[in-house]
Amino acid sequence: MNGVLVVDKPKNCTSRDVVNEVSKILNIKKIGHTGTLDPLATGVLVLTIGNATKLCEIITSDYKEYIASVILGIKTDTLDITGNIIEEQNVDIKKEEIKKQIEKMKCTYEQEVPIYSAVKVNGKKLYEYAREGKEINLPKRSVTIKEIELVSDIEYIDGKILFDIRCLVSKGTYIRSLINDLATLLNTIGVMKDLRRIKQGNFGVNNSYTLEEIRKNNYKIIPIEDCLSNFKEVITNNEDEILNGKILDNIYNEPILFKNKNNEILALYKVYEKDNTKIKPWKMFKNKV
Repeated sequence: MNGVLVVDKPKNCTSRDVVNEVSKILNIKKIGHTGTLDPLATGVLVLTIGNATKLCEIITSDYKEYIASVILGIKTDTLDITGNIIEEQNVDIKKEEIKKQIEKMKCTYEQEVPIYSAVKVNGKKLYEYAREGKEINLPKRSVTIKEIELVSDIEYIDGKILFDIRCLVSKGTYIRSLINDLATLLNTIGVMKDLRRIKQGNFGVNNSYTLEEIRKNNYKIIPIEDCLSNFKEVITNNEDEILNGKILDNIYNEPILFKNKNNEILALYKVYEKDNTKIKPWKMFKNKV
C-alpha cells in the first residue's frame, strides 16, 4: 500500500498516537506523518504510507490553514489553555480595535518559538528546559501570515474576551505564539483555547477520515501520482538512466517528475544546487530491477 491518507485527528492525543493507531488498523509498518499537531488540536493530519513517506519533505513545505479560538485576559506557561495560568487581567477592547490589530498580523516577521515545544537548542528540546525550570534564550523563526481574519462574534465574559480567527500560515508557524503576539499588539495577554487545522497544502478536512471511519474501512488512499500533480511530467525514453540517478542537463528550470512509457512514476528531479545547468534526483519512487 502506497499513498497518502488524510486523518481528522481527534483531541487529546498526539500525532504519533494517530500514526500508531492507523498502523495497527491497516497492518502497515512503513507509515509517517507530516506537520505535528499538539494534543489539544484537531483536524488535518496527513499520513504517508509506503513509498509515499518520501513525500514528507514536499508536503510539509506547503501553507497550513487553521481555525483558532482565542481568549484575551489569560496567560499560561504553554501559551494555550492546557497550561498553568501565570497571569490574569480584565480586558475591555472594542471589536474595531481587535479587527485592526488582527489585520496587522498579516505579514512576515520573526516569531519566538514557545518554550513548550520540541525545537532543539544545544541538542536539547525546549520543553525539557521548561520542565527543569531552566531559563533559555528562545530562538526565533521567520514566519509568514499570508491570511488572517476574524471569523466569529466577539464575546465578553467575566472580564475576558473570546473570538475565533482563521489564518493561513507558512511552515513552522506556532499558532500559540501568533495569538500571544496578537495579544501583545492589543496591549493585553491571551491564550489559545482551541485549534483546528482545516487544510495543509492541497489536503483539506472535508476529504479527511476519522479513526472510526478508518476502523470501518471507510476511507480512500490518495495515490502518490495525485500528490505530485503540481509538478511537470516528462516521459523518458531511457528509464535506466533515471533509475541509476544520472545527473541530467537542465532544460526545464523547474522540478521534473519522470515517468516511463508505461506511465509509471520513476523519480522526481530538481535543479542541482552546485550547478544550476544540471538537474539531479530528489525523490526516487521505483527501484532498478
